[in-house]
Amino acid sequence: MSGLRVYSTSVTGSCEIKSQQNEVTRILDGKRIQYQLVDISQDNALRDEMRTLAGNPKATPPQIVNGDQYCGDYELFVEAVEQNTLQEFLKLA
Repeated sequence: MSGLRVYSTSVTGSCEIKSQQNEVTRILDGKRIQYQLVDISQDNALRDEMRTLAGNPKATPPQIVNGDQYCGDYELFVEAVEQNTLQEFLKLA
């Protein structure tokens, strides 16, 4: 797969995960950055793929990947936004 992907889930009981996913997509949409949303709740193989790319067997959404390069999780995303280094974080620069 190529391009920017945001791994998320449409099925979660966690308000925190829902909020984090919404914030990531809101910021990307606001900056007009194209991405593909990958819903890991539809297929366990997608969840496993996300965890493999993240290098963490317990990783939870949202996780951000560009091509086969892992960018980071929500905390690293927010840090990049605050430091105005989002393009570099997303491996777009």
